[in-house]
Amino acid sequence: MATENRVHFWRRNAKVPGRYPKDTKPKFNNIKSKKASSFHEFARSTNDAWDIDDEEDEDFLGIPAPTSSLPSGPHSTSTQNQQQQQNQADDTEGEMSPPKTDGQTPQDAQEEDSECKHVNGKVVKSNSEAQLNTSSVRLTLQKQQSLPVRPIIPLVARISDQNASGAPPMTVREKSRLDKFKQLLASANTDLEELRKHSWSGIPREVRPITWRLLSGYLPANKERRELVLKRKRDEYFGFIEQYYHSRTDEHFKDTYRQIHIDIPRTNPLIPLFQQPAVQEVFERILFIWAIRHPASGYVQGINDLVTPFFVVFLSEFVTEHVENFDVAALPLETQRNIEADSFWCMSKLLDGIQDNYTFAQPGIQNKVKALEELVSRIDEDIHNHFKKYEVEYLQFAFRWMNNLLMRELPLRCTIRLWDTYQAEAEGFSHFHLYVCAAFLIEWRKEILSMIDFQGLLMLLQNLPTIHWGNEEVGLLLAEAYRLKYMFADAPSHYKR
Repeated sequence: MATENRVHFWRRNAKVPGRYPKDTKPKFNNIKSKKASSFHEFARSTNDAWDIDDEEDEDFLGIPAPTSSLPSGPHSTSTQNQQQQQNQADDTEGEMSPPKTDGQTPQDAQEEDSECKHVNGKVVKSNSEAQLNTSSVRLTLQKQQSLPVRPIIPLVARISDQNASGAPPMTVREKSRLDKFKQLLASANTDLEELRKHSWSGIPREVRPITWRLLSGYLPANKERRELVLKRKRDEYFGFIEQYYHSRTDEHFKDTYRQIHIDIPRTNPLIPLFQQPAVQEVFERILFIWAIRHPASGYVQGINDLVTPFFVVFLSEFVTEHVENFDVAALPLETQRNIEADSFWCMSKLLDGIQDNYTFAQPGIQNKVKALEELVSRIDEDIHNHFKKYEVEYLQFAFRWMNNLLMRELPLRCTIRLWDTYQAEAEGFSHFHLYVCAAFLIEWRKEILSMIDFQGLLMLLQNLPTIHWGNEEVGLLLAEAYRLKYMFADAPSHYKR
C-alpha cells in the first residue's frame, strides 16, 4: 500500500522536482510515440526545434530549479540518505521495502557523526573522501591548464598500431616483413610494383612515412634524386605560402578561409594533437593553399579530414610513442616545416585522383553512391530490399562514406592501415574504395536486417560501432573487398567512365 501511495505521489504531485506545473508546461507539438517505419512517417512525426515560440521557450528556461543547501551536521546527511533511499525505492516500483520516514536512531547518528568531518564548510564521509574530492578539483584544474594535452586518451582517439612503441615485440614474420621493406627502400631504384605488393597487407610503422611518399608519387623511385626533390618541393610549398597566404583576408578568399577556420577545430576533436594551435595553423595553411590552387573545386567540407593521416604518419618519424599527446611545437622549426610541406603534397596527390568528388554538385560522389547501390543489389539482395522497404536512400548514409573516405566511420588508426592498401592499389582511393564500402556495409548485415524502421536504420548506419576495431578487423574488411572486386568487377558499369 505504501508503495502504491508513493507511485501515485510521483505521478500526481505537480511540485515534484523536474515536473512542470500545468500552467507553465510548454506547449510542444504532439509527437508520435510510435517509431516511424518509413522516411515520410519519420518526417511527419519530427518537429523542428525552432517551432517553439520565444515566449514558450522563455517559460521553459525560466522555471527555477529546486535548490538545496547542505548544512554541516549529521542530521542533514541522514535526511539526504533518506531521500536517496526513497528515490531508489520509487525507481524499482515496489521491489524494495519502503524507506523509513522517522528520524535516525541514536546509534546510527553516532556512527555517522564519527565518520563525518567538516571540510571547507561541507560534510564528507571520511578523510579518504575529502582527499578524493580535493584531488579531483586539483586534477580538473591541471587538465584545464594543460589543455589540449590530456593524460588519458579514449580508445577511439588512440592512433598507435601493432608496431607502435609499447606494443608486444615483433613476431618473426613481422621482423621479416620489415627487413624486406628496408631492402626494397635501400636499393638504388626502388621497385614500386614490388613495394605495392608488400604494402597491400600493411606497412610497418618504421618505414611507413618513406613508403607513403613513394607510393603517392611524391618521391621518385631513384634514391639519389630523393633529397633534391624533397628540398625543391618543400621550398615550392613555402613559396606558395609567401605568395598567397596573406590573401586569406581578401574579399575574394575570405569566405573560403572562414569555412576552413571553422572546420579545423572539428577535425578529430577527441585527439588532443589536433587541438593544438600550432597544428591547427598548419592545417589552415595547407587547406587554404590547396583551395586557391584548385579553383574548380575550392575548399569543400570533408577535405580537412584527408590531411590528418598524412600529418600523423609524417610526424611519427620523430615521435616514438603517444603521438596523440605529442606537443608539435617542441619539434625544431625545420622539422615542423618539412612535415607540413610533405602533408600538403601527398594530400594534393590523393585529391588529384578524386577531385570530381569536390567540384560543383560533387558529381564524383553522386556516381559512387549510385555504383554502391547497384553493387549491393547484386551482392546482397536482402539488404537492398530492406532499404527499399523502409525508404532508406543510399545517399543518406553513403555520401559521407565517399566524401570522407570512411574516416568518420573508423578510428584514425584504422584509417591509416586502410590507406596502406589504398596506396598499394592502382586506383585505391578512386575505385577500390567502392568495394571497401560495400564490404563495410555487408559487415553489419545482421544489425541492419534487425532494424525494422527508418529511424533505427539511419541511426545505425550513421553510428556503426567500430571504436574497438584494429588492424585485424581492417585486414578482414580489405580481404572481403578484394573478393568482391574480382567477383563483381563489372557491377558498376557506369562507374569507371
